[in-house]
Amino acid sequence: MPMIPELVVAMLACARIGALHSIVFAGFSSESLCERILDSSCSLLITTDAFYRGEKLVNLKELADEALQKCQEKDFPVRCCIVVKHLGRAELGMGDSPSQSPPIKRSCPDVQISWNQGIDLWWHELMQEAGDECEPEWCDAEDPLFILYTSGSTGKPKGVVHTVGGYMLYVATTFKYVFDFHAEDVFWCTADIGWITGHSYVTYGPLANGATSVLFEGIPTYPDVNRLWSIVDKYKVTKFYTAPTAIRLLMKFGDEPVTKHSRASLQVLGTVGEPINPEAWLWYHQVVGAQRCPIVDTFWQTETGGHMLTPLPGATPMKPGSATFPFFGVAPAILNESGEELEGEAEGYLVFKQPWPGIMRTVYGNHERFETTYFKKFPGYYVTGDGCRRDQDGYYWITGRIDDMLNVSVREKIGPIATPDYIQNAPGLPKTRSGKIMRRVLRKIAQNDHDLGDTSTVADPSVISHLFSHRCLTIQ
Repeated sequence: MPMIPELVVAMLACARIGALHSIVFAGFSSESLCERILDSSCSLLITTDAFYRGEKLVNLKELADEALQKCQEKDFPVRCCIVVKHLGRAELGMGDSPSQSPPIKRSCPDVQISWNQGIDLWWHELMQEAGDECEPEWCDAEDPLFILYTSGSTGKPKGVVHTVGGYMLYVATTFKYVFDFHAEDVFWCTADIGWITGHSYVTYGPLANGATSVLFEGIPTYPDVNRLWSIVDKYKVTKFYTAPTAIRLLMKFGDEPVTKHSRASLQVLGTVGEPINPEAWLWYHQVVGAQRCPIVDTFWQTETGGHMLTPLPGATPMKPGSATFPFFGVAPAILNESGEELEGEAEGYLVFKQPWPGIMRTVYGNHERFETTYFKKFPGYYVTGDGCRRDQDGYYWITGRIDDMLNVSVREKIGPIATPDYIQNAPGLPKTRSGKIMRRVLRKIAQNDHDLGDTSTVADPSVISHLFSHRCLTIQ
């Protein structure tokens, strides 16, 4: 589903009746949706007719139908598909209701919505028959709340499972303290709910604190590059949370699109998704925040549920590009290749020494994979898979995925045996939308193996085609 109120309503409805939800990013392919339906044994799909992403029209119902057909072919029929009339909302005459999204500003009469009798149901028709009360299903703290799939190193996505009590406690607490939340705040996280940031800091964290939030169905550059800052002014946003990728994109257009807006309401800025380079951090601080807003540069993962390393606004001296200190009760450590803890200034594997409430509980349907992926390499530690440097002041700097790093040094230290046989120039690398490099895809390209597995999370698939077409001629 796109970023519309019905998405949040559907999530909370599932939570209220004790049903697991698994949100699939609306930009994924029908094959990716089918794969997630099959892995989670899903019995009900909720989607919309269609939506716009900038100028691009996406026919979600068509994509959903394709996915359900693939499931049928694999002997797994989904019993029901509920469809929100999103682009056709104006014809329902409910645009002024506070419980509904506003009417669509662009009509799309050419969109053809197919209908599968006996399977498809309209959301608005079901809601006409719905009561005002729904008794909650009382759940144990360790009952599962949701599954969210994240890219796996084997090409098969991992179904990360979070539970009711621990996850909710952790996102509520991190939201309150990391963003210095007060009742009068207007919070805006630009992330899509299809990712963990949207789960934790669009839906569950803010709502658990009773926060007023902005829900954004759009992209930062449409209809123009002023979009984010005009929204900040319109709704008097006080706490703003976005990705370094978006910051770097908007930097290219200069200061004027930002400074033409007041932004006087802003108090705290945040970044999420990948390490932010110092140049982007400084632009964010000096231009967007007018040098008066602290920046919370947050490190965490789908698997951790919420923030792990972060400054606290107004309390932690900031360093551009550093995720700084552990959140309350979180115990990070840096290990060398032998699994020994390094003290003081150090660089190595980032791990955590003890559990926290928001830690994932398992990989859905494959607990062995959970143990192998996160705990086998260094028993007794949660292994993030990220490299990290701790400086002389105790600040943590995320250096990227461990197998992304390439040592560069003088021949006396590295030696000729470790010299690369081939070096290929590239305009870009296959990255997810959150900026993580997909190493397994690079390995496939190096081996000239076109069987890439699931590539639905790649932000720009054309990069893969370019890398294959310009691949070095190697000796197998």
